[in-house]
Amino acid sequence: MNYYALQVQTRGEEKFIKLFKAMHPEINIPIHFPQRSLDIRRKGKMVHTRLAVFPGYVFAELETGDSMLGYQWAFRRTKGFYRFLRSNQDICPLENRDLELVLHFIRMAGSLAGKSLVKFDENSKIVVIEGPLSGLEGKIVKVDKRKGRAKISLDLYNEAFTIDLAFESISSDMIV
Repeated sequence: MNYYALQVQTRGEEKFIKLFKAMHPEINIPIHFPQRSLDIRRKGKMVHTRLAVFPGYVFAELETGDSMLGYQWAFRRTKGFYRFLRSNQDICPLENRDLELVLHFIRMAGSLAGKSLVKFDENSKIVVIEGPLSGLEGKIVKVDKRKGRAKISLDLYNEAFTIDLAFESISSDMIV
């Protein structure tokens, strides 16, 4: 499988996918939009929120033999589309670390990154037991124990950005 990154309107990723599928029902390719679940305090109340893991990006999955050239004009004509990555002139599939990172989030159940289960060792270093943070320990930039969030640094096509992922801490005596 080849995965292509498309830059679309930020916070309009779901709308873009629905519009694309409505405008082009004959094109039956999977388009992924990895999301993360986060509880955010607003006006003193906890609000359960779903946010994009990669804000402003969706990922089209094509068979290895298929070329994006057959679909590029359909994507370009869909409202909310900005560009292909690397560029509109150099459309290439994700590879290496970029592909591994995107697949890490796509392979989660329903492409929704929920809370990770973590513990803290005697040096207050975070140890991931399970969840979306597993395998990303080296990318953790900051940990906020009070909010239950870890800020991680992600790279996509050499563009770095940070996002928060939720975690639930367990004490070391709870591990069996």
